Amino acid sequence: MSPQDVSRAVAVSTASAPPTRPDPADRPAFATSRTARGGLIAVGVVLVVEACWLVAALPGAALVSDIGGMLVAGWATLACVGAACRHPVPLRRFWTLLAVTMALAALGRAIWTTQRLVGGDLPHTPLVGVVFTAGILTGTAALLSSPSAPRSAVGRARTLLDGMIVALALVPIGWVLVFRGVAAAELADPARTLGLLYPMFDLMQLTILVAVAGPARPMWRPMSVLAASLTLRVVADVVYVSLVVRADYAAGHPIDLCWPLSYLLIGLATRNPPPPDCDGTDDAESPLPPWWRVALPYLPVGGAIIAVVLTRRPSGQAPQLVFVTMMALLAALAVRQGLAANENLRLVARLRRLAYGDQLTGLPNRLLFNRRLRLALRDGRPVAVLLLDLDGFKQVNDRFGHATGDTLLTGLAARMRAAVSDDGIIARLGGDEFAVLVDGERPVSPERLAERLLDALRPSGDEEDVGVHPSASIGIAEYGPQHASHTDLLRDADIAMYAAKAAGKSAYRTCTPALRESAVSRAELIADLRRAVDEEQLHLEFQPIVDLCTGAVRSAEALVRWRHPRLGMLPPARFLPLAEETGLILPIDRWVIHEACRAAATWRGRAPEATVAVNIAAAHLRRPDLIATVTAATSAAGLAPRALTLELTESALIEGTDAVLERLHQIRELGIRIAIDDFGTGYSSLSYLHRIPATELKIDRSFVARLGADDRAYATVEMITRLAGAFDLTVVAEGVETERQHEAVTAIGCPRGQGYLYGRPDGPAMVGQNRA
Repeated sequence: MSPQDVSRAVAVSTASAPPTRPDPADRPAFATSRTARGGLIAVGVVLVVEACWLVAALPGAALVSDIGGMLVAGWATLACVGAACRHPVPLRRFWTLLAVTMALAALGRAIWTTQRLVGGDLPHTPLVGVVFTAGILTGTAALLSSPSAPRSAVGRARTLLDGMIVALALVPIGWVLVFRGVAAAELADPARTLGLLYPMFDLMQLTILVAVAGPARPMWRPMSVLAASLTLRVVADVVYVSLVVRADYAAGHPIDLCWPLSYLLIGLATRNPPPPDCDGTDDAESPLPPWWRVALPYLPVGGAIIAVVLTRRPSGQAPQLVFVTMMALLAALAVRQGLAANENLRLVARLRRLAYGDQLTGLPNRLLFNRRLRLALRDGRPVAVLLLDLDGFKQVNDRFGHATGDTLLTGLAARMRAAVSDDGIIARLGGDEFAVLVDGERPVSPERLAERLLDALRPSGDEEDVGVHPSASIGIAEYGPQHASHTDLLRDADIAMYAAKAAGKSAYRTCTPALRESAVSRAELIADLRRAVDEEQLHLEFQPIVDLCTGAVRSAEALVRWRHPRLGMLPPARFLPLAEETGLILPIDRWVIHEACRAAATWRGRAPEATVAVNIAAAHLRRPDLIATVTAATSAAGLAPRALTLELTESALIEGTDAVLERLHQIRELGIRIAIDDFGTGYSSLSYLHRIPATELKIDRSFVARLGADDRAYATVEMITRLAGAFDLTVVAEGVETERQHEAVTAIGCPRGQGYLYGRPDGPAMVGQNRA
């Protein structure tokens, strides 16, 4: 019947079936399940009958044993074929090889039975030996193609050798435990001798199964069932050989039941589902094997050596089988050690690549670069280092994701490698930082090489279209007497690289003594600044903010100063930018807030209306603990929250997120005032005035300084004052230093002013002394 006929028959039967029957799509599965259950029941009946027959020693027990073995082996063959059809592709070879193994077992039993019936003796013939040996080979191949077996040919060969070593080592041990003192053993017959080696082959397979089944992942259940089958065969073959050499075995012995039982276990193994990771895409890293797995092939060798000594005859010779086995064992050990040595060499090469290579770009890494740099300096050759840092690469990762960033990084590395060519050694030091080592008689100057690198990094048309603009800032340092080691040379290249960034990026700079001295001084100043707060080197001065009509002090701005123990008094412009770059601005801000509140509490008695204003860095504005800081400062000083004003720059406010705006609203709800400092510079925008709960607006001193000399400055100040009035903001004119400027801001209508004309920064005691 053709497949089309079968389909039509199924369709007709489905159409006539009553509604209560199962879904037609499930009927083949039901049929298969019923067939499998029926076959298993039949095999069970066969085994029960055979067991009863053999135990009762009924007539024809040998024939019943042979027929039972053939039937169970045939059923196991069909079960393995069915599993090969049901399971995914990676498992089909495994089940197919097991099916062939079971088919060879059935064929071998058939030939054994035929020859036994004809010859009347145990037919240890070459044909039977060839068939059973072929089954051992296919079974071993099945184990080596299991899901947990090694993927490489070398790994499979190593596992096979491990099994052979264990099996060969157990032959002398078995000789001592089973054959020693058995004078009637007919070992001169090669076919009989081969039959006596079956337990060795079983142990070899069992060792291979143990080696491949376990350490990398949880054991697949069929492998456990196969292990039980092999263990049963080991017991059966050992007992069989022991009985044969003692001439106590006769066909139909109860031990014959063990072989069909082992076939039954193989058939039962097919009823388990495939493992979840059998699709060939398992990328999980395998754990290290346990110690016993490494020592497994070598543990029995010691026992074999002892067994060889015990099997020596009075003439000093060992039995021929033991001698041949030991020679084979030595050969297997030699090959195994050769594979191990080759694997170790490959592992060393791989570890070297991992240790000295960058996995993303394929370039040398920092470790290899430093090593080659030290070797070049040791040889006394002229050496120069180019240090590259990609400009704006973080924005690429933030905008397009790290996967796109890695792809871009790989492409840029290839372009830089091509630009350097043979004129230097380029390495990736980490992240988006690269370095080039130029040593020996340089065919090109480091400056020329830097220009080639910058040209190679110019964005292509496609990169321009998507908004990617790769470029680099390059620092150059040449080794000289001022360098004590390679780290000094790299430090100078780093100094020059940051100078290139400060110069506008996409440029290169060479380290000079002036650059080095400036960088060293900067680093020392940063180190000193870290100790400044703890050692009470900072102090505050206060500049008054006055009412322009009455001259009364309405507030005072806290200005931080640094009494450096070596450099003297440092103004804020000298150290606050460094504090913002290094994150030290946060502890400095906290200290200023607390000290300013304490100072304001001291002048509230003589100037109850005078508040205190404190500048807050943008970094502090983004921190959620700002509210806790200001509330703790006012509470500790006993100062009313309305007596504190936080001054924020326009740039900090423009960059503010919704969370920052929410924080500012919470601060205003506490009663703390908010002033916009240096208004009119940089990012002035009317939109954020609608969103920020500000109470004051401070006109930048650059506009006030031009009053009286520049009509546009006058118009600007007047416009800002009117704008502030529209938003109900108090205006403070900063930088008023002359009477002419005072008259101008007063005429415009600014209510408050700040500058040297009203008072220079001084201690808190001056607050409250009104301007005459």
